Amino acid sequence: MTAVEPAAELVVTDITVGGMTCAACVRRVEKKLGKLAGVTASVNLATGLARVSHPADVAPESLVAAVEQAGYQAALPVREDDEESAAADGEEAESRRERERLTVTALLAVPVLVLSMVPALQFRDWQWLCFVLAAPVAVWSAWPFHVRALRGLRHSTATMDTLVSLGTVASFTWSAYALFLGGAGGPGMRMSFSLLPSASDSGAHLYLEAAVSVPLFVLTGRFLEGRARRGTGAALRSLAELAAKKVTVRDELGEHSIPIERLRVGQTFVVRPGERVATDGRVTRGTSAVDLSLVTGESEPVEVGPASALVGGAVNAGGLLLVAATAVGADTRLARITRLVTEAQAGKARAQRLADAVAGVFVPVVLALAVTVLGFWLGAGADPQAALTACVAVLVVACPCALGLATPTALMAATGRGAQLGVLVRGPQTLEALQQVDTVVLDKTGTLTTGHMTVARVTALPGALGQETVVRLAGAVEQGSEHPIGQAVTAYARRTGDAGPPPDVTDFAAVPGHGVSGRVDGLMIEVGAPDGRLPHELATALTAAEAAAHTPVLVRVDGRAEALIAVGDVLRPGSYRAVDRLRRLGIRPVLATGDRAAPAEAVAAALGIEEVHARCTPEGKAALVRELRRGGARVAVVGDGVNDAAALAGADLGIAMGGGADVAIGAADLTLARGDIEVLVDAVRLARRTLGTIRANLAWAFGYNVVTVPLAMVGLLDPMLAAAAMSASSVLVVANSLRLRGWQPSGSRGRAHGTRGTRGGKAVVR
Repeated sequence: MTAVEPAAELVVTDITVGGMTCAACVRRVEKKLGKLAGVTASVNLATGLARVSHPADVAPESLVAAVEQAGYQAALPVREDDEESAAADGEEAESRRERERLTVTALLAVPVLVLSMVPALQFRDWQWLCFVLAAPVAVWSAWPFHVRALRGLRHSTATMDTLVSLGTVASFTWSAYALFLGGAGGPGMRMSFSLLPSASDSGAHLYLEAAVSVPLFVLTGRFLEGRARRGTGAALRSLAELAAKKVTVRDELGEHSIPIERLRVGQTFVVRPGERVATDGRVTRGTSAVDLSLVTGESEPVEVGPASALVGGAVNAGGLLLVAATAVGADTRLARITRLVTEAQAGKARAQRLADAVAGVFVPVVLALAVTVLGFWLGAGADPQAALTACVAVLVVACPCALGLATPTALMAATGRGAQLGVLVRGPQTLEALQQVDTVVLDKTGTLTTGHMTVARVTALPGALGQETVVRLAGAVEQGSEHPIGQAVTAYARRTGDAGPPPDVTDFAAVPGHGVSGRVDGLMIEVGAPDGRLPHELATALTAAEAAAHTPVLVRVDGRAEALIAVGDVLRPGSYRAVDRLRRLGIRPVLATGDRAAPAEAVAAALGIEEVHARCTPEGKAALVRELRRGGARVAVVGDGVNDAAALAGADLGIAMGGGADVAIGAADLTLARGDIEVLVDAVRLARRTLGTIRANLAWAFGYNVVTVPLAMVGLLDPMLAAAAMSASSVLVVANSLRLRGWQPSGSRGRAHGTRGTRGGKAVVR
C-alpha cells in the first residue's frame, strides 16, 4: 500500500510590486507567479501589493525573482517598525517625481498645442520651434512609458505603456519625417487644425500636437489618479497613526518614557488627559472618559474606572489613568483592526477577476486592431497620414487602466470608511455575500442584549422610606453577595444614589437559593425571592416581571415587604431599531438562543421577531443554519460567544460582535467593532453601495472602450482627444470610488444619542 504524502504547508507572503500601470500588468504578474508549483497570487493594482499563497519550501526570494522576470520591480515588505515611514517616504518621493515631470512636460507641450491648433498664431518657422519643444516631451517625458514598453517586449508582453509608447513614437517619427523629408520644414508653412482627421495637405501635416498631448494627458491622468488612490487609503493610514511611538511607564524607578516596542504585558503605564492610550490594557487607578471614535466609531465618550478595559488608540478625555498592559504589538485590538482592513483591501471581487482576465488579452487585441486599421486604410487607398492618424488613435484611446482600478479603489474606500464606522470586513467576498443576504440569525445574549444583569424596574410601596432609600438599603446588603443579581442591585444603588460610601452592614447572612439579609441603620433588610402574600402593587409588579421574563427580587424591611426589583439582561439600545431596519432592507430576522423559551419569546415580542428557536445548542444553531440554506436562504449569523462559532463558520456570512469571544471573531467574516447591532444595518447598506459603485465603474470602463475604439478605427477620433479621453476614464473611475469615503449611515444621529429603539425600555432575563 502506497503511503499518501501529506499536503505541503501553505504560507502567505506579501510582495510589493512596482511598475504596474494597468490590469494587463496585474494579469501578467499573477500568471507568472502561478507558474510556480503550488503558488497562487492575488495582485492589487491600487495598492501595488501581491498576496501570494505558496508552499513553505518555496522561498520568498524566488517569488520576488519570478515577478522581476515578468519585467516588474518587486520587494519583500520591510520590517514592521519601518514599514509605515518607508511607505510614506516612498509615496511622497513618487508624488514629487510625478509632479516635477508633469510640470516640465506642461511647460514644453502647451506652446506646441497652441501653435498647432491655432493657425493664426503660426509664424515663420513655427514648426521648427514646436519640434524642438516636442522632442524632450516625446523622449524624456515619455521615457517611463518607453522603458516599461521595452521591458515588456523583452518578456513578450504588452501593456498600456506599450500603447502609449507606440502612439508617441509613431506621431513624433511621422512629424520628423514630414519636417526633414516631406516638405513640412519649409519657411511659411501653415497647417490647419480639425478635431476630425483630415487627408488634405498630405506630407505637410505634422502630428507634434499628438506627440506631446499623449504624454501630457497620460501623465496628468496618472498624477490625479495617484492622488485619488492615495486618498482611498486615508482610513488605513489614520489607523496606523493611532499607534503610539512612546509610552510613559511607571515602576519602582518612577516614571520614564520608553519606545512602545519595549513595553511588555503586565507593565503599568500612565495616560494623562489628552493623551492617546498606548496599548490595550486594564485601568488600575483613576477614572476618566475615553474617546473611542477613531477605533470603534462610537461617537460618545465612555466612562472608565478601576478594572475597566481600555483599547489602544483611544484618547483620554478626562483624568489621569494608570493602566496595566494586557496586549502589545500585533496582539492589540488596533493591530487586529489594521490587519483586517489591509487584508480586505488586498482581496478581489469576482467582477474584478473577470476584468483582469479580459485585460490580460485586451492589449494584444488592441495592437492587432491598430495594425489591421493601418493596413485597411492603406489598402483602401487612403492617404498615409489619415491611416496613421486612425492607427495612433486606436493605440492611444484603448486603455485597460480603468478596468484595473474599478474594483480595488472602491474596496479601499469602502473598507476604510467601514473601519471608521466600526465595520471590519475580511475581504471583497464578504461585501458580496453581505449584499446578497436575505436572512439573518441573531443570537440573544450579548448580541441583542447587553449580556449582563441590570435592574430593569423598581416598584416600591408609598410610605415613609421611599424608593430611593429602599434601593440604597438593598444595595448595601447585596454588596456582600457575589451573585450576578446581587451585583446588579448594588450597581444600580450606586448609580442612582448619592456618591457617598455605602452604609455599614451587620449580621450579614446569605441563604443559597433564596437571598441575603443584614442589618443596616438598625433595620433588618432581606433581599431575595418573593414568597407569601404580597400587597396589591407588588403583586402586580411581580406578574409584570414574570410576563417579561425578568427575575423578581423582593425587599423586606423589618419583615414587611417594601419593594420589588425586576432584574434582567436588558436589550441593547438600538436593537429594536436595528431589527426594524433589517426588515425594511428585505432581510428576515430569526432569533436563535440557548436560553429558555420564556426569555427568548420576550425578546422576540419586544423586537417584533416572528421566528424563535430557544434552547439551541451550538450543534443546534449550526443545524438551523444548514436547514435555512437548504431552503434557499442566503444566511448571515450574528453572535458573540464560543457557542456561536460553529454557526458563524457554517453560514454564508458570519458576523461577530466586537466585544465577543476571540473564537467567534476568528470564525466570522465581518466584525462589528463597537458591539452595536445597529451597525449591521450600516454594513449592509455600505456593502450595497460599494457593489453598486463597482458595477458602475466596470460599466464605464467597458463601455468607454466599446464606444471609443470603433470611433478611432473609422477615423473619427483625433489622437489628442483620444489621449485626453483615455486619461479622463481612469480619473473618473477613481473619483467615483472616492465618493464612498464620504458615505454616511442613515440614523447615525439617533444612535449617537443612545436610546431610540428600545421600545419602552423593555428588558429580558438572561
